[in-house]
Amino acid sequence: MTKMIVFDMDGTLCDFYGVEGWLTDLHLENIRPYVEAEPLYNMEELKNILNMVKLNGWRICVTTWLAKDSTKEFKKATKQAKIEWLEKYDFPYDEAHFVQYGTTKANVTRTKADFQILIDDNKKVRDGWNLGTTVNANYDITKFLKALI
Repeated sequence: MTKMIVFDMDGTLCDFYGVEGWLTDLHLENIRPYVEAEPLYNMEELKNILNMVKLNGWRICVTTWLAKDSTKEFKKATKQAKIEWLEKYDFPYDEAHFVQYGTTKANVTRTKADFQILIDDNKKVRDGWNLGTTVNANYDITKFLKALI
């Protein structure tokens, strides 16, 4: 059986909403919040946990929304900023999807694994998940992930 953990980014891995003026910047199509957002976890610890989880047969995926009602150019810049954020913190993912705001995340990874776990801060997104189970990213996800080792 193939197994996958699907991570959201904003509010799950990175403290995007903690960047002062983030909403104004999005309306102005400024990628600053994506660049300045700090991790919500000790990324070295998280990376070590995820590498051990991967040794137990799990694939790691990032599926994150792009900014709502934005231009094609800003979506491209946002995608690049998010990729650079993941690289900066050496996040160990196998695949990543940067999708239109509001996209049903389950539809993005439906054929990728037999059982999937979504880790997301958005209750509505978690409630729409039907590929396995979900984890509320507003709580310490490292405890959950350690249990998969």
